[in-house]
Amino acid sequence: MTDNATMTISELAKAIITLASEKNVMLVLAESCTGGMIAAALTDIAGSSAVLDRGLVTYSNQAKQDLLGVNDDILASYGAVSAETAIAMTTGALLKTPAAQLAASVTGIAGPGGGSQDKPVGLVHFSCQWRGKPAVHNHHIFTGDRDTVRNKSLLNSLTMIYNELK
Repeated sequence: MTDNATMTISELAKAIITLASEKNVMLVLAESCTGGMIAAALTDIAGSSAVLDRGLVTYSNQAKQDLLGVNDDILASYGAVSAETAIAMTTGALLKTPAAQLAASVTGIAGPGGGSQDKPVGLVHFSCQWRGKPAVHNHHIFTGDRDTVRNKSLLNSLTMIYNELK
């Protein structure tokens, strides 16, 4: 498993659990459009309880505010699907989870509706953040149906977490 570009979801999840265990890193997840898929992939792997503190599904704006402390100004100015919101989600997850050292978040438009000219269906923002460090962000515009967008989002999220742990 040297090239993560060819790793499957289960291989990435296993590698994440192994690396986090070896490095004694606790994870927290903040998921929107993936609805818990990242947490499910990780908890499919034996030993995940040693490294996954919690996974929060914050699908609505209100959930992002209540559970992660995402500021209403961020949501009003940039929208739920934005770099600013993805980063605020990881920052909030770390603030709400003292045991975690690394947070990951995902927020996007899986479709089939909900897109606009500025934010098309398939636009997904991702963030990873180590406690005490700036967040890492990326985004993609995935093509395909809802399931495809969500599965590509899962794969990208796991890849980001894996790369941060390496």
